[in-house]
Amino acid sequence: MIRIAIIIGSTRPGRRGEVVARWVVDVAGRQPAVKAGDATVEVVDLADHGLPLLDEPVPAMFGAYRHSHTKRWAATIDSFDGFVFVTPEYNHSLPAALKNAIDFLYAEWNDKAAGFVSYGVHGGTRAVEHLRQVLAEVKVAGVRTPVVLPVFTEFDFTGFDDNDPTAPGVFSPGEHQAASLATMLDEVITWARALKPLRTTTARAGLEALSA
Repeated sequence: MIRIAIIIGSTRPGRRGEVVARWVVDVAGRQPAVKAGDATVEVVDLADHGLPLLDEPVPAMFGAYRHSHTKRWAATIDSFDGFVFVTPEYNHSLPAALKNAIDFLYAEWNDKAAGFVSYGVHGGTRAVEHLRQVLAEVKVAGVRTPVVLPVFTEFDFTGFDDNDPTAPGVFSPGEHQAASLATMLDEVITWARALKPLRTTTARAGLEALSA
């Protein structure tokens, strides 16, 4: 079975990421692979993990994790075959909390697939551009199809204070967004399945090196 994590990439109070992630899970539940029991999806919320600013003394590539919060995070990410990152755009890039969470680990990300659901004034496209580059360095394969959610077209602010920058609005994505998401989820599941033998081979090689 292929396990896909829907990672909420913002920890900001009042974030829109939670409702967007629930929509991703809802659409994913209609995917053929999920309905057949060949794939599962699960929300992973960075806010639940309480990661501090990177505090590991050894670079993640060496896998010598010292802290319990890192080991718990490593176990969580290691258990998945692929990811869908739900991310806003902050100052032309991805949230610091998401970059920090990626930097904590290395091998646990390797040879897996990822899709992207972004939101923001500009749809979050620039956050995804940077996120693709960061993930490539930890050997995560980003799929082609993105889901881009401009705040002023995919959220309804009727009845909210126009001068309140914290107003969440009501998430109301267009029908075409669900179609794009379905395509992206198919790509993530397909790539995650294709990469699984490579992950198995890499893990076996690591065990052999440790026992040599």
